[in-house]
Amino acid sequence: MTVLIVFAIILAIVGIIGSIVPGLPGPPLSWIGMLLVYFANKSGGGDDPMSVTLLLVWLAVTVIVSILDYIIPSGMTRMAGGHKAASTGALIGLFAGMFFTPVGVVAGALIGAFLGELMVNDKGVWAAFKAGAGAFLGFILGTGLKLVCSGIMAWLIVKYALF
Repeated sequence: MTVLIVFAIILAIVGIIGSIVPGLPGPPLSWIGMLLVYFANKSGGGDDPMSVTLLLVWLAVTVIVSILDYIIPSGMTRMAGGHKAASTGALIGLFAGMFFTPVGVVAGALIGAFLGELMVNDKGVWAAFKAGAGAFLGFILGTGLKLVCSGIMAWLIVKYALF
């Protein structure tokens, strides 16, 4: 039981990190942490066990957030008049910015989206800026959505595991 709770808390932390770092599926990892807490409470008979309904609702939220994370950035880029190059540039800039402060991640994504759009679809600086801003906003919205989702699940993990 204690081992499951320790792994659940680790998954909650990694889930929050994964909401920001590309390549790590943040919300799914957090949901697996919730599943571990459910099984720990089931075997240990906790005072306030997590319900199956809560688990299934958060599974649905996790699936929806994971799907939206793919749809929002490209949609925002298209709304701003950009193409796939801006989204790809934002992702490359994000990786490059990870080696610097957290500001580097944000600045890298914005600069990468701008340069990607400017280099591939040369429609001028203003069009590239708009497309880059759209890709960046889409990235920020998707990341924020994942972060909120994983943060709430981390709180639920702590609530049901420790209290």
